Amino acid sequence: MPAKQVPQNTLIVDLVISADEYLKHYKGSVTQVSAFSRDGRRVRFPTAILKPFVSLEGIRGTFAIHFDAAHKFVNIVKVS
Repeated sequence: MPAKQVPQNTLIVDLVISADEYLKHYKGSVTQVSAFSRDGRRVRFPTAILKPFVSLEGIRGTFAIHFDAAHKFVNIVKVS
């Protein structure tokens, strides 16, 4: 089965951020998340976009980050 094609303006990232680590983001001492997308690109984005996905364990899952032609954030969706 061929790999699913990801739109050019979408990055897929796998995130595991513990509750303790996310607390640093919540308190404002850290304002950016830095991760590698599945295609190997480094991506940085504001911590605030992850707020809807925070649980007692922190943040865990695979996310699709969508952006426009000017590389500005459009939305983020948890895919698993």
